[in-house]
Amino acid sequence: MYQIRKARPEDAKAIAEVHVQSWKATYHELLDEQDISNTTIEHRQILWETVLKLPRKQQPVTVIEENGSIVGFISGGKERTDRFGYDGEIYAIYLLPTHQRKGLGKQLLTAFTEEMKELGYRSLLVWVLTKNPTHQFYLQLGAQRIEQEQTTIGQGTYQETAYGFNSLDSLIAALMMKQRQ
Repeated sequence: MYQIRKARPEDAKAIAEVHVQSWKATYHELLDEQDISNTTIEHRQILWETVLKLPRKQQPVTVIEENGSIVGFISGGKERTDRFGYDGEIYAIYLLPTHQRKGLGKQLLTAFTEEMKELGYRSLLVWVLTKNPTHQFYLQLGAQRIEQEQTTIGQGTYQETAYGFNSLDSLIAALMMKQRQ
């Protein structure tokens, strides 16, 4: 049984474990090995301990659990570049590899989008490595391809693409429709 809830400070280690496992599984064919191996649970735990101490409005984090164990999460907040006319941004969305392609990402994104709307956001941007096939997930929900640019991860330089949802209401409607299918 899956349960979605707002993350709590004591979730930092479990979120870090999901983050690292999913990140390494997702990017092992997209990034150089040295850039992947630099990501550790200890470093991510410090990151998530810091994030989870912030006011929720600043960076909401939502988790999905299976039988009390966190198997995925999503976080975001204010759009960081102020270049594209979107006010919200997804900073991270990860599911354990064993829990991908089960509709859980849609459930996480729905809960997160609803919370962002409650916090006063109207639109949403997300950056995805260009070679990552998960960009199809966003396109199927109505995202528009915005821009591509170079990003540095570890020692490597990679291309990423920004996708935008002009309306959180439209995104919620698309998610509800997809969940019924």
